[in-house]
Amino acid sequence: MDAAGELADDDEVDAFQHLGLERRGVRQRRIGDDLAHAFGLLARQAVDRLRFQRGTRLVMGNALAGRLFYDVRGAGVDVRFEAALQQLLVEDGRVIGAIMNAPGRSLCIGARKGIVLATGGAGWSPQLRERLLPPAARRFSLAPASNCGDGLSTAEAIGGEIVADTESAALWMPSSVMRQPDGQLSVIPHIILDRAKPGLLAVDGSGRRFVNEADSYHDFVTAMLQGSGTASRVPSFLICDRRFIADYGLGLIHPRASNLKTFIAAGYLLGADTIEGLAKAIGSEPTELRATIERYNRYAETGVDEEFGRGASELNRFNGDPSNKPNPCLRRIGSGPYYALAVWPSDLASSAGLRTDECGRVLGRDGNALDGLYAAGNDAVSIFRGTYPGPERCWDRRSYSGGVPQWTQPER
Repeated sequence: MDAAGELADDDEVDAFQHLGLERRGVRQRRIGDDLAHAFGLLARQAVDRLRFQRGTRLVMGNALAGRLFYDVRGAGVDVRFEAALQQLLVEDGRVIGAIMNAPGRSLCIGARKGIVLATGGAGWSPQLRERLLPPAARRFSLAPASNCGDGLSTAEAIGGEIVADTESAALWMPSSVMRQPDGQLSVIPHIILDRAKPGLLAVDGSGRRFVNEADSYHDFVTAMLQGSGTASRVPSFLICDRRFIADYGLGLIHPRASNLKTFIAAGYLLGADTIEGLAKAIGSEPTELRATIERYNRYAETGVDEEFGRGASELNRFNGDPSNKPNPCLRRIGSGPYYALAVWPSDLASSAGLRTDECGRVLGRDGNALDGLYAAGNDAVSIFRGTYPGPERCWDRRSYSGGVPQWTQPER
């Protein structure tokens, strides 16, 4: 029936029916295309694993690194693997080369124009970690084990200045830790997959919340490191119920995981049937933890986190669950069993680093450039000085203009 109350003619009915069939056909084609794409990815992965040690499809950061490596090879660069920087060579005040430790031998490599340091910052270097990082953040790192801070150390040995007066020495990430059956230590960053989801809260050693759990990983750890008084925030504990793990997973535990015994036996996950039992497991006061959960549940009912404003920002809501109402980041913690997961501060990338000028040249303690030596990436001090304006913070000016040194002297 049309707006005037008259019956639509047969042509109009046929047109509407045809439009509905077209839309249904489009949806079906899209579903078919999605399934074909998914099966194609699985088939490619299977073929790759038969031919190589890993799949060859690269996405996100892997794709970026892969493209950069492809361009390096295309430019004819001689890439040496398993070669560690031992020493920078200086002659008449200019860096002219480097000594590298390679398997079974040492390499002396000369440099006509200069050397660019891009070794990843402080990494696992015990000396640099003790010197640059706060005590509570020295234990774990997300840097590769091969990153031992040799770029910073060798540059400093010839007069380069390491800038440490930043707001924080690193880009922080809360990480859980699990010892695997083969002895390998897995350090798992908690980025966006669980902390912002509704039905989880974070507490310190006393059982009280101390942070907006849905804020950025850097801000989360900054709050951990700012803890004072009798209640330790290192480690902190992520608290949830069984339903949360089933819906969203937790750290290494995938959503809908049916068996948690392996994680509990490894000490990765703590569990109890009651809140009081969970409080005992994490070493907090049972009355304090219960009061914290009750307050959190009240906020979940109203949709307003009166303590930390969780779910108030666009970032919080984006990383939450839009199907959860009224706040995508808050949901009641229900009946037991209850679970706790310890998270520790870990560094993802250095903010402290070598002082450089606008051309990427490393500067000495006297402010003068070290001729022939440049720094890029995490070896150079961050232009954000230890703050975190947003994702991909470590891809700042140091990785672009700093990564393509200006070999000529700048005008002054």
